[in-house]
Amino acid sequence: MTAAAARRRPHGRVRWWTYLLLSGAAAACLFPLYWMFVVATTDTATATRMPPAVVPGDNFFHLLGLVLDTVPFVQSLLNSLFVATAIGAGQAVLCALAGFAFAKLSFPGRNTLFLVVVLTMTVPTQLSVIPQYMIMSSLGWVDTLQALVVPGLASAFGIFWMRQHITATIDDELVQAATIDGANSWQVFWRIAFPIVRPAAFVLGLFGFVTAWNDFLWPFIVLKTPERYTAQIAIKALQNSYDVDLGLAMSGSFLATAPLVVLFVLVGRRMVAGVLEGAFKG
Repeated sequence: MTAAAARRRPHGRVRWWTYLLLSGAAAACLFPLYWMFVVATTDTATATRMPPAVVPGDNFFHLLGLVLDTVPFVQSLLNSLFVATAIGAGQAVLCALAGFAFAKLSFPGRNTLFLVVVLTMTVPTQLSVIPQYMIMSSLGWVDTLQALVVPGLASAFGIFWMRQHITATIDDELVQAATIDGANSWQVFWRIAFPIVRPAAFVLGLFGFVTAWNDFLWPFIVLKTPERYTAQIAIKALQNSYDVDLGLAMSGSFLATAPLVVLFVLVGRRMVAGVLEGAFKG
């Protein structure tokens, strides 16, 4: 080993305190999930006593049964799964399609229209609730799942994300070559551009899935029937106006959070790879 290599080697070694810091950060992120499970296995008195209990109790299955008896929670989970999957898939395809148009197609007002799309990200979501509800009411979609799906099929952030990624990863010469070979705009997008940017579209779809799964405000406004509740509204239905059973509420929260944890375990590595895809490309 040369002297230069010997001097470089310590700098590439991961120090013990790096593992300590990472372990502490991981514990801080996982503790709320653990605490939620602890409260979901006890009653309100045990959860609020000082010092609080840090060991799970034995009431989890009892509280789980109360959750299923109080609200149609399984149906609510299925509703959330349908809405979140539809929104995630829709954003992955439609935002990629719009991003491709803004990045590679030439049409009058392209830059101005893209600026308008970006500026809509500065508008608070709460300002769109009333006009959006009026539109859903005029269509007869109040208290239906399509009132949740259709408004979320595309997003300004998703269009911006995909436009930037397509600009960075797809050369204009590739698009021009496909056009010369006789491919139309849709064929160029679906057969050439989309397969290249599929990792970024997958990550965008995951973001849309998680956002739709955790959404509370819009479903709370537009849904009226318990059988059409999403998981977050079902959790709200577990509470009454005068008292909150923490164990019951946390049991429902645990049921609603578990699918997201499983999803992250299954696709977490692919999600990180999709975020980093193209990060170092010029």
